[in-house]
Amino acid sequence: MSSPESPAPLSLDRIALMQTFVRIVEAGSLSAAAAQLGTTQPTISRRLQALERALGLPLLKRSTHTMKLTEDGERCYHRARALLYDWQALEADLRGAVDEPEGTLRVVVPHAFGQQRLVAPLADYLRRWPRVSVEWLLHDGTPDFVADGIDCAIHVGAVTDPSVVALRLSEVPRIVVAAPSVLAGRPPPAQAQALAELPWLALRTYYRDSITLTHEATGEQATLALRPRMATDSLYALRSAALEGLGVAVGSAWLMAEDLAAGRLLQLVPQWRAEPLPVWLVYPPGRWQPARLRRFIEVMRGAMAATAWGGLQEGAWS
Repeated sequence: MSSPESPAPLSLDRIALMQTFVRIVEAGSLSAAAAQLGTTQPTISRRLQALERALGLPLLKRSTHTMKLTEDGERCYHRARALLYDWQALEADLRGAVDEPEGTLRVVVPHAFGQQRLVAPLADYLRRWPRVSVEWLLHDGTPDFVADGIDCAIHVGAVTDPSVVALRLSEVPRIVVAAPSVLAGRPPPAQAQALAELPWLALRTYYRDSITLTHEATGEQATLALRPRMATDSLYALRSAALEGLGVAVGSAWLMAEDLAAGRLLQLVPQWRAEPLPVWLVYPPGRWQPARLRRFIEVMRGAMAATAWGGLQEGAWS
């Protein structure tokens, strides 16, 4: 006589099914979840069906083009997400992984900043923690942390997403520069207002048809109306256009330092500067962070606190 079938045990298999379900919800589709988990859509579908059978409840309503949580699915998602955070914390603690980072860290960084200023602290991080690998993704926009599987991002400028955790690392000084040819033999302007008479370049990410400059000693402000000859969303393109003599630009002091020192660019009205840009490390909220993310945050905070932004000195590049 066969024994009665016992219920499915609460095991790591059940945890894995919940992990898949949470990934489906956060990725927005079965196919996206499959891509992130490195498997196939039929496999993801079978896992979802297995979890629904184990719970005896439908969790998702699916049609050809849409996917929506059922009421039970909504409750299951929030409870499963909390349970998984607790499980990951417990697992890391028991394995001793709290202080030994491992695995892959996916980081989004701005193009210019990520190529020139952040690779050195990244190298320090990788040398300290040899069991970690990093995907270093250059992207100037705000990432979709869940859909793209991103652990954290370095962001320059204002953080507009209230749902993320944002840690202020530093700020980037911004100065006014131009190639000597822009002055056409005239003496450099003595006051910020005189800059409006020169041709301009715009960095659309931060300024377009106007720019406000502040006098460092007095706090006086001057807002200039601009009609840029060229506008771009690339800091590198802005620098290149300035070197070509196409106009005046406001850019990050660290990127202009070498050209200023060599005389290829001049710093105009050195007492006047644009508002510095804050540098943030942002990541999605959660009660548990893997050691690789915690250690990365520590390294970046230390590196930014010690950063000298291109050796900027008052009047040195005028």
